[in-house]
Amino acid sequence: MPFDGRLLSGVTVLAAVVESGSFARAADAIGITTSGVSRAVARLEARIGTRLLNRTTRSIALTDEGRRFYEKVKPSLGTIEDAAIAASGATNIVRGRLRVDIDPVVSDLILPGRLGQFLAQYPELSLECIAREQISDLVGDGIDVAVRFGEPATSSLIIRKLAALQVITVATPGYLKRHGRPKHPNDLAHHDCIHLRDPLTRRPFDWEFHKGRKVLAVKTRSRLLVSDARTMLTECLGGMGIAQVFTVAVRDLLESRKLVALFPDWSDETYPLYAYYPSRHHPAAKVRVFVEFVLQAVR
Repeated sequence: MPFDGRLLSGVTVLAAVVESGSFARAADAIGITTSGVSRAVARLEARIGTRLLNRTTRSIALTDEGRRFYEKVKPSLGTIEDAAIAASGATNIVRGRLRVDIDPVVSDLILPGRLGQFLAQYPELSLECIAREQISDLVGDGIDVAVRFGEPATSSLIIRKLAALQVITVATPGYLKRHGRPKHPNDLAHHDCIHLRDPLTRRPFDWEFHKGRKVLAVKTRSRLLVSDARTMLTECLGGMGIAQVFTVAVRDLLESRKLVALFPDWSDETYPLYAYYPSRHHPAAKVRVFVEFVLQAVR
């Protein structure tokens, strides 16, 4: 099939429809009429020789052929956009759409309330945060950068360590008044702890306590296992039990004395936070400023 400009134009319109979820919103996004969007998709389908979208009065969805086609062309659209920005001499201008694959703990506990301030600094930037338990196919999903906790597995991605966040053990004053304050980590065997599920192993995270080079593994008891950090913290604040969290996520709660940090002599445990890039090329300005934003948040 010989290439022509109408093919690329049709793919761009299709991407707008898929990302916005409707012909009308796609028309607003790219500045043409709704009927123009419909005609462009129809021409693309005729050019390729297969139906790409299933249309009903209430919704649209990619067909199986459309999904396979879109998954192949989507990464190329991002490459074309980056090339256009570079050619215009605007590599240091923060603009366009930024897609981030983000660790749920970061999105739930560290960044809430901050994203509006970040976007206010860059009026030409739009942000899409996708919280997933495991890192996705960055290239296939058109992700610009991923932010993840834990030591990285072997990967072809470019990886940068951002920080090592302190892990502390906390409870509410009310819980401690009812059940007593444990004096040593081993005392947790007689307390209610709130367990967080490891998305990789599907089992509760092990509880460890660090003092310098000394590491103490403690078997804790729990009647509550949750899969997201926000629920864990909410239940801890409700007095359900004792939880392990990142200091940066509860600093205000500690200062207001809504939470009490336990075992200050055993608080040397840290957990690493990494950024993952899908390309070896120098990250775009929009990626660089977002990573710096995350760094400021965790500091």
